[in-house]
Amino acid sequence: MRTWQVKRRKRTRHLIELGGLVVKAGIVEMTNDDRTAIYGALLWIAAKLQSHEGEHARDLWAAKGKQAFDAERIDERTSAQT
Repeated sequence: MRTWQVKRRKRTRHLIELGGLVVKAGIVEMTNDDRTAIYGALLWIAAKLQSHEGEHARDLWAAKGKQAFDAERIDERTSAQT
């Protein structure tokens, strides 16, 4: 496989994973798949990160994401045991 193909597949996988997070967070359902609303929300996030509150917001969001991933892992383990 050529180098450009490997890079393209890696980029495609990355984009799919990011889209999966949007779905996983329930944003698609809550906005009725309104892409303008989703894009607007992402632009708001970007502006927040560029503001003087950016580091604080990033820390809060990272903690919340870690908590959600951890809870999901516990749920998966519990489900696998039953």
